Amino acid sequence: MPLKRDLFLGLVKLHILHHAGREPVYGAWLIEELRRHGYTLSPGTLYPMLHGLETERLLSRERQIVEGRVRKIYRLTAAGREALARGRSQVVELLREIDDNSDPRRAG
Repeated sequence: MPLKRDLFLGLVKLHILHHAGREPVYGAWLIEELRRHGYTLSPGTLYPMLHGLETERLLSRERQIVEGRVRKIYRLTAAGREALARGRSQVVELLREIDDNSDPRRAG
């Protein structure tokens, strides 16, 4: 089962990079947004992932005070933009390859 978890987390990371590239994001919002896409993540899974993406310099973090509480806001970095572009390209290539209609060996 480790492969399934690795694939799942890889897709979640691409989602995070995608959304952080569109607008600043924060943990609670990401949990809800990812849930809309069928991913159920606990804060104990998401926040270490965000920290790891920050450590890899794919995301930057800043703190904002919202309603008297500190909120960690994440933004995509230039390195994150490059990683997202590579990931997007690889996902598109994979989808083309596994799509039954695009496999010439399956053509009637």
